[in-house]
Amino acid sequence: MRSSRKLFYLTVFLIVALLYPRNAFAQASITSPNYVIQMPNFNSGAGIPSSSGYKVNTTVGQTAPGLYSSSGYRIRSGFQYISSIIPFSFSISSYLINFGTLIPDTPSTLTSTLTVSAGGAGGYSVKARENDALKTTSGDTIPDVTCDAGTCTEGTAEVWSLVSTYGFGYNMSGNDIPADFTNSTYFRHFANQTQSETDQEVMLSSSVGRNRIATMTYKINVSPVQPAGGYQNKILFTAIPSY
Repeated sequence: MRSSRKLFYLTVFLIVALLYPRNAFAQASITSPNYVIQMPNFNSGAGIPSSSGYKVNTTVGQTAPGLYSSSGYRIRSGFQYISSIIPFSFSISSYLINFGTLIPDTPSTLTSTLTVSAGGAGGYSVKARENDALKTTSGDTIPDVTCDAGTCTEGTAEVWSLVSTYGFGYNMSGNDIPADFTNSTYFRHFANQTQSETDQEVMLSSSVGRNRIATMTYKINVSPVQPAGGYQNKILFTAIPSY
């Protein structure tokens, strides 16, 4: 059996999406058969006026803004506290993942670090997908891994430890990762856009947090009969704050 050397590249692109309401309406009351809310507030003004000598974070319309405290608690009330405590941010350590030359039946791994800070009351999520499986320009493909038992999917991680299991997938470790990544042997494959698979969450939290860090480990293993060539695809990340 002939063993050949393979060279491919995995290119990682980043998309950060901030989702905000498209429309807002003010009204005197909100009602349904089960409740009545009198005088719902409407944030009628906001912004950060500044000059060379000062900067002011301004917002009006919320109910009872301010700092309230006693010996047993402290309450920060008002829209400005959400925006000022922890501004939303997302970063990724590596935008280009280059595995270089691969050796058949020898799994290779590389990592990226994802970092999120989120101060919104609803937390945040980070989703990921691939534009397609790893391919050459001539159409040769490295398949998305289905793990040792053939049962891992874009939404469910399973054990991938055998050198006879081929494909491309990823593992997550660190803060706010999905529970199915039990340890470093558990992998999924990315949701494939060409197969209409839904983006999957790789980080998720309903809490406020600063510098939440997770490591994504990319893994690839090719068989001795895998055609040589330069393989590549794109991994797209979408970071979404919730307020």
